Amino acid sequence: MPGLDSKAERRLRPGWKTPQVLVVGGGPVGLSLAIELGLRRIPVTLLEARDGAVHVPKMSQLTVRTVEFCRRWGLEQQVIAAGWPKTHPMDFLHVTSLTGCEIYRRKTPSYAEQPHFPYSPTTDYHCPQIFFDPVLQRFAASLESVSLAYLTEFESFERTDEGVVVQARDTGSGERLTIAARFLVGCDGGPSTVRRALGIGLSGEGRLDFSLSIFFRSPELGAIHDKGWARFYKLIDGLGHWGDLVAIDGKELWRLTILTGLEPGRRFAAADAEQYISRAAGRRVPYEILSILPWERMELVAESYREGPVFIAGDAAHQNSPTGGLGMNTGVADAVDLAWKLAAVLEGWGAETLLASYEIERRPVALTNVAECSRLFHEAIAIPALPEVEEAGPAGEAARRRVAQALRGTESISQNIRLGYCYERSPIICSDGTPPVDLTRRDFVPSARPGTRAPHAWIADGRSTLDLFGEGFTLVVLGPAEQEVSPLVAAAQARRMPLRPERIARADLAELYGARLVLVRPDGHVAWRGQELPRDPGALLDVARGAARQGAAPADIAIPG
Repeated sequence: MPGLDSKAERRLRPGWKTPQVLVVGGGPVGLSLAIELGLRRIPVTLLEARDGAVHVPKMSQLTVRTVEFCRRWGLEQQVIAAGWPKTHPMDFLHVTSLTGCEIYRRKTPSYAEQPHFPYSPTTDYHCPQIFFDPVLQRFAASLESVSLAYLTEFESFERTDEGVVVQARDTGSGERLTIAARFLVGCDGGPSTVRRALGIGLSGEGRLDFSLSIFFRSPELGAIHDKGWARFYKLIDGLGHWGDLVAIDGKELWRLTILTGLEPGRRFAAADAEQYISRAAGRRVPYEILSILPWERMELVAESYREGPVFIAGDAAHQNSPTGGLGMNTGVADAVDLAWKLAAVLEGWGAETLLASYEIERRPVALTNVAECSRLFHEAIAIPALPEVEEAGPAGEAARRRVAQALRGTESISQNIRLGYCYERSPIICSDGTPPVDLTRRDFVPSARPGTRAPHAWIADGRSTLDLFGEGFTLVVLGPAEQEVSPLVAAAQARRMPLRPERIARADLAELYGARLVLVRPDGHVAWRGQELPRDPGALLDVARGAARQGAAPADIAIPG
């Protein structure tokens, strides 16, 4: 399976014991956090108990927002090259088995045939974790201020006046390591040692069911049937919707997930895998088992995301059914939100409220996302179980039509959920009084309402507006060329706050963004917008950097007109 290119990449850089941020957990979320900090030249060390090799593709789909982050990191083309074949269709195909009857097909064209979304410079992408993690690992290892400490297990920490002191262990030699840092972030998955050390509880529905994932290789499986390539084969027989078969690489790698009905604590052997694979195929087929992994399907969100200098992100903070593909993608957005805030405090221009805003912004997103994934799972297993569905003849055809009708009534997770969320109650967002985003709508309507992701539009040289955001704050100037913005620039310089004006002479963009001036944060979310600068530009910046005066609120900022 793909992993780091060499053992040399797993070695620690000189000076790695004096990071400013320690990240625990080397999955996509921890790596994304290390990358975001590393691009800002913040010394960061990532601790991972394993060797960094990825053997099981627990995640397979990158949402459009995650691919936008990859674009900003310069990794978009690597992700596209590593993933799904460009000419394969992306269908969701509901079948009794691969060699059985087709029930219902949700058609999605291949990447070669489909245009990008009109609201993004990129698209969702099928890039399973066995391909995605190595892309992130190589890039993180290339950043001078990032050290990847594989085979190094986090054990405990203590708070100090300067931050934290962490105890870790080299899993090869057994050597104990003591590492001091200003901040500690637990990206160490659902069992999270960091979260448990903080005593943070979890709330939610809890365990939804027991599931089983079988990762296997079979070049023959894609050729034994007449239904063509699809990304997902949803398996529905006389007992109902019992499994999902995912084509990992569009060639020979597959992941079969048994959705429900398994006994807690049961051990599974090769004979069980053979039974399930044959059931999915509708006949025996040659295969090689790569992994058999039983797991619990959960719906949980941490009651808090932070205690002092210690934070949690990703699965450590929220766990959801993988149905819908939001788990890892929500975690990557956590990392992007948190990284610029940690960097701002370490660089001296960010203040305490900036750190407090992380939980305020990201926890409501997690609550929405885990609930959506649970809804999708419950819909999947509620598909009617009709014994006749596998039969030939009129009775079988009638049963399949009934199941297909039920499937037409189900809904996938909308792009509005994936992209339309707004940081409504954030103390570092300056509300403009416009109506909140309605996430119950299926269609995504781009908006620059403060708290939302700044909209995409193509500008000169083939760039997107999203390509303007990332390093510091960006003041998008969409008004007349003579519009004066120097007071805001001067106020930012006085606060050592990175801010760059970007003038774009486009009336259509002013209409899309809803204002002539739009202040966009490093994570691409809108902090403020208006037709003119506020009377006190410094007060606006103090809100955006978490340093507003005691008792002040974003609404207190006076905007002329």
